[in-house]
Amino acid sequence: MSRRFALADLPETIAVFPLAGAMMLPRARLPLNIFEPRYLAMLDDALKTEHRLIGMIQPLEKTGDAPPKLRRIGCAGRVTSFSETEDGRYLIALTGICRFRVGEEVEGFHPYRRVKAEWVDFARDLTARDSDPGFDRKAFLGLLKRYFEASGLSSDWSSLEEADEEMLVNSLSMLCPFAVEEKQALLEAPRLAERRETICALMEFAIASRGEDTGSLQ
Repeated sequence: MSRRFALADLPETIAVFPLAGAMMLPRARLPLNIFEPRYLAMLDDALKTEHRLIGMIQPLEKTGDAPPKLRRIGCAGRVTSFSETEDGRYLIALTGICRFRVGEEVEGFHPYRRVKAEWVDFARDLTARDSDPGFDRKAFLGLLKRYFEASGLSSDWSSLEEADEEMLVNSLSMLCPFAVEEKQALLEAPRLAERRETICALMEFAIASRGEDTGSLQ
């Protein structure tokens, strides 16, 4: 059984892994292949803590020689799976716990970046699950099928048909090849219903841009 967190359990400072195009959401799983020395050190340090949290966050576009600035909102995940390869890489999985707002970056002697994390705006993430009363599975899957066909993607449709709405919407938000800004919009959507509306709009736009008829999704 995975550990449940309360706001009081979340640390004031968190190590962050800036990675464009990689986005995590609460209760979803994100596999990662860790090989850079600084991130190997980050993982070693995270595993020494009780919470085992790492913050996934997208960086802004780099300008000049300074490290790229971080976007204002990321999501912390707990290391829930870990293995080491013969060549020294770590294969891990993070399970999303709670989104956070970046307060300020913490200076220090660590080779990786750390930030002051502000959690309170996302306390709802710590509940057992989010719901979407307006979710129409048949219409959503119909749009998803057209999007996959237009984008040349494939999937295990039986698993998609059986997944609950939160896992379905959040997993697609993380895995679909949306642009960095689009993934950030999905991350920042306040509730599951808004995220579903956003991903539907993105899929409809992608279909239309490829000359396909979007139909309608009410």
